[in-house]
Amino acid sequence: MSEQFGQDFWEERYAGDTHVWSGRPNPQLVAEAGDLTPGTALDAGCGEGADAVWLASRGWRVTAVDFAATALRRAREHAETFDADAAGRIDWLQADLTAWAPPEQRFDLVSTHYVHLAGERAAFFRRMAAAVAPGGSLLVVGHHPSDLETTVGRPPLPELFFTAEDVVACLDSGRWDVVAAEARPRPATDPDGNEVTVHDTVLRAVRRR
Repeated sequence: MSEQFGQDFWEERYAGDTHVWSGRPNPQLVAEAGDLTPGTALDAGCGEGADAVWLASRGWRVTAVDFAATALRRAREHAETFDADAAGRIDWLQADLTAWAPPEQRFDLVSTHYVHLAGERAAFFRRMAAAVAPGGSLLVVGHHPSDLETTVGRPPLPELFFTAEDVVACLDSGRWDVVAAEARPRPATDPDGNEVTVHDTVLRAVRRR
């Protein structure tokens, strides 16, 4: 994790009275996982829990991980309010993703969105990939480097941005089939209210059986 975006930063950000995120699942998760058969899922960097709740509401058994205790509290409250049945299918876990290693080949889906990593990024991708069960999917979504050239609010830290090819380079090509590897455009609004186009780095790969 970039030092600037360490645990203290996120605890402070989540400490306010209003939610940090929209409460809706990330669109790339909906696009890539909407047709998958529910099983076990890992949501690495779950924040306020929208992705975990969406997965659980579709029948997934979810392990949702974040290292901000305040985010996990909010996520648990959101789940219980939004869908009590889904909340019962989510296990919340506080852990530092720069060091925590999930059980290997355990999950049918490992999903991580916009985790602010720098030097330890490749090791993180490898740990997440190792957690995918045979036949399961790895979904990594991040901010594409081209976003730094837009007016949308992004931290001026190029080391936090990556491409799908950066993720693919961390995978054993003999064990994975790449389903999606692209810079996927989506609309956004910059701090001045202007409509702009940003790009999500999207990598989904399936572990061969």
